Amino acid sequence: MPGDILDNRGRGTAGWSWPSIHPEGRKFGAIAAVAALVVGFLGWSFIAWPLVGLTVWILAFFRDPERVTPRDDAYIVAPADGLITLIQKVPPPRELSANDGTGVIGMGTAPVTRVSIFMSVFDVHINRAPIGGTIRRVVYIPGKFLNADLDKASDENERQHFLVERGDGLHIGFTQIAGLVARRIVPFVKAGDIVAVGQRVGLIRFGSRVDVYLPEGTEPKVLVGQRVVAGETVLAEVGQALLIEGVRQ
Repeated sequence: MPGDILDNRGRGTAGWSWPSIHPEGRKFGAIAAVAALVVGFLGWSFIAWPLVGLTVWILAFFRDPERVTPRDDAYIVAPADGLITLIQKVPPPRELSANDGTGVIGMGTAPVTRVSIFMSVFDVHINRAPIGGTIRRVVYIPGKFLNADLDKASDENERQHFLVERGDGLHIGFTQIAGLVARRIVPFVKAGDIVAVGQRVGLIRFGSRVDVYLPEGTEPKVLVGQRVVAGETVLAEVGQALLIEGVRQ
């Protein structure tokens, strides 16, 4: 009916459903399942059952549940599921702050608040856009595979930086960081793409971290030790002064 309030899938009612499996994980699940069937057919049940368990774990790791994203220009939502492990004032990485020669304005060099979200192997690993806008930069940096929970992982580990610019000029930077087990960062978007807030932008295999660089003057609404949900948890709220300044720009 006209005027009805619908959910993010255009439905007037909501109900629980099995989360889908992202295509990136279906091939790994299929390989493990075939291996379990072959080994079981050969009668090696002591190997087959662990392979069945591995198949279930792989499918669970690559689960891709639907999320309901808050709609408010003041909200910056969490780009990853996981645990808030660090909240610090730091200068943005050079890849997000420096002039890259394309005319795209970066975040600047003044210290901003960085919120670090650690994803264990049990968390959903699909990452989402913290705001809607245009992807201005996607910069991949090869590196080490240190424990993603360490502060120095932001500077030394394999990582991928994203810079998103909203229509009012607000910039948000966030970084996918590989960890001890993670061995591949997979982007779903490229520079120039337009994304909606909460849209899927990439994933990291298997267990890692995402750093979010908030705009200068923005304070987080989360605490260290809090668990957040990608695309749903409000990570920070842009102050009224920044919203007004963005409109003026």
